[in-house]
Amino acid sequence: MRNHVIKLSESAAERIKEIMSRAQNKTIGVRVGVKSGGCAGMSYTMEYAKDIKPNEEIVEDKGVKVLIDPKAVMYLLGTEMDYKKDNFSSQFVFKNPNETERCGCGESFKI
Repeated sequence: MRNHVIKLSESAAERIKEIMSRAQNKTIGVRVGVKSGGCAGMSYTMEYAKDIKPNEEIVEDKGVKVLIDPKAVMYLLGTEMDYKKDNFSSQFVFKNPNETERCGCGESFKI
């Protein structure tokens, strides 16, 4: 079996299923990418995916479809996407073995 670019924790998969069940339009999954910005240089992006774009990596894990922007694949290899909830906040967290640095607020990273 081929290794996926990204894998999901149980809590991330459950949260994505919950979010998608409330989505207004027909969504097929979530799209994950990276963009320039933030204190450390790059940040993760997530959005609803209504279609599959050319050359996207498609990961199906725990009943959820994640589409990976082709420009982000090399930055995300081996990453686990998790969902954390505490008393004051909830957020998706990316555990990326390729990161060499992460900013103090946790919003951006460097590879």
